[in-house]
Amino acid sequence: MNTTSLEGARQPGPDPAGPGRVVLLTTSHRVAPGLLSWPAWQALHAADRVLCADGAHPQLPYLREAGIAVDESAPTAEEVVDACAGGRTVVVVATGEGEPALTDGLARLAGSGRVRMPELELLPASYDLPGARLLDLVQVMDRIRVECPWSSRQTHEGLAKYGIEEAYELVEAIEAGDREELREELGDVLLQVVFHSRIAEEDPETPFSIDDVAGGIVAKLVHRHPHVFGDETAETPEEVKEHWLRTKDEEKRRTSVTEGIPLGQPGLALAAKLASRARTARLDVPLPKGEGVGYELLALAARAEADGVDPETALRAAARAYRDAVRAAEEARG
Repeated sequence: MNTTSLEGARQPGPDPAGPGRVVLLTTSHRVAPGLLSWPAWQALHAADRVLCADGAHPQLPYLREAGIAVDESAPTAEEVVDACAGGRTVVVVATGEGEPALTDGLARLAGSGRVRMPELELLPASYDLPGARLLDLVQVMDRIRVECPWSSRQTHEGLAKYGIEEAYELVEAIEAGDREELREELGDVLLQVVFHSRIAEEDPETPFSIDDVAGGIVAKLVHRHPHVFGDETAETPEEVKEHWLRTKDEEKRRTSVTEGIPLGQPGLALAAKLASRARTARLDVPLPKGEGVGYELLALAARAEADGVDPETALRAAARAYRDAVRAAEEARG
C-alpha cells in the first residue's frame, strides 16, 4: 500500500530570490487541541520556522509531539519579514486575540512601499461546529456564578419568575415580528436554562449539569421521533403528533391524556390543550354544560383548537388591535 509521509508533503525549498511567506495559523479554542486540518499540518511541517507568542497555547504540546519545533516568541513585523528573507516560510500560531499587533505592523510595512513584503496567508486550522458558541455561554455562566455577588446567591426558586417573564417576552417578540428582538429574547430564555443548570450542579444530593440536560432532551427527541430515527413512518403532522404522544405515554407511564398538562398556564391555552389531547386520543368527550362566560370561553377555545387556531394567540392579536384602538381614541381626544 502506498503511503505519503509528512516529509513527502513538504513544499519545494525556499527561493533565494523570493520574499518568502508568512502564514497566520488560527485555531478555535472550542475544538479539542491537536485536531487541525490537513493543510494546517502541511504548512507546519513545511515551515522553516514556527512561532507562537503564548507559551501556554493549548496547541503547543501537540505540535511538539508531532515533531514540530516551536519558538515561543512574539517578534515584530520587521523581524518576521526579515525571517522570511530568502524565500523562507514562517508560520505564526495565533493566540486567541489573533495577533493584532503583528498584523497591524505588517499592514503598515506593506503600506509604506519601502519593504518587499512576503506573501501573507491566513490559514484557519480548525473551525467551530454549529452550536460551538454554547460552550462560551457555559464558561461565562460558570465564572459569573462564582464571581458575581448577585448570581452566586440565586436559587431555582428565586429565578422562577424570570423564566416566566422571559417566556412571555419571547412570545411578544414573535408576535411583533421583530427579528432582532426575537434573537435577543431567545438568548434570554437560553440563559435561564444555563443558569438553572449551573445552580443544579451544586446540589448536594442530586446534582446535574447542562450536559445532563442536553443529553436528556437529545434522548427524548430521538425516542419520540421513530419516523426519523427508527423504522416507523409518518406522512402528516397528525401522525407525528400521535407518535409523540404515544412514546410520551410510554415514558411517563401515564394513565390519562390529561396528565402533564400544567394547570397554571393561561386559561385559553389550558382549554385548548385539553381539547387537543382529547381529540388526538380520539376521545369523544362532550363539553360540560354550565352557565357563565367561563363555559362560553371553553367552547370557543375548543372550537378554535379544532379549527387549527391557537385561541391564546388569537385573543392576544385581538387585544393588541384593541390596544391600538384605545391609543387612537386617546390621540383623537387630545
